[in-house]
Amino acid sequence: MQIWPESARFRVMAGSTYQIQSQPRGPHWIAWVSRDASGKPDRSVVVIGETREEAEENARRWAESQIGV
Repeated sequence: MQIWPESARFRVMAGSTYQIQSQPRGPHWIAWVSRDASGKPDRSVVVIGETREEAEENARRWAESQIGV
């Protein structure tokens, strides 16, 4: 079982089985999309942003771009 730090954040995307997860890494934030309970990044993709909101938005946009791929 994967244990995420308290700073990890989970957000279920409306109408899908994706979850956006994020956590701080040094001076920036990382975010990734997972599709199962493992919490692992879908297709090993991790995106960054200066803020949590920016990183999560980048992950959301990436997930939306993968619909139908």
